[in-house]
Amino acid sequence: MNAEPSVEAMNALMAGRLPGLIGMTVTEIGASRIAGALTIRPGLLAPNGYLHAATVITLADTLCGLGCRLALPEDAAGFTTLELKSSFLGTCRDGTITCVAELQHGGRRTQVWDATVLDPGGRKIALFRCTDDPAQMIGHT
Repeated sequence: MNAEPSVEAMNALMAGRLPGLIGMTVTEIGASRIAGALTIRPGLLAPNGYLHAATVITLADTLCGLGCRLALPEDAAGFTTLELKSSFLGTCRDGTITCVAELQHGGRRTQVWDATVLDPGGRKIALFRCTDDPAQMIGHT
């Protein structure tokens, strides 16, 4: 596994890009684990007034992707997402949602990350799985 950068470095990577623009922050980095949070505001809601699914996916997918960056093989320059899946269990309208992404499989040819998104009360509102391919980028710049 590559050296783990700081939470501040991970947040700096998101500045000016979709995760930073919606207000997402990384809150914790650990071995094979990364966590983050996002405060809900009206612009992140769907027309029905509930949290937009794309907001939840952005939080979970970004944390899985940042985690993948931390776990790349030494000769990999990056990764490509092969597949992602979300299962929504609930929603909310305000407060701060949190997410924890954990590495389930850290092979040389694929990584599988699972993320759980929680509402402000700690209830699961989404389960997310992402499969990444670091091997596609080996030797590429």
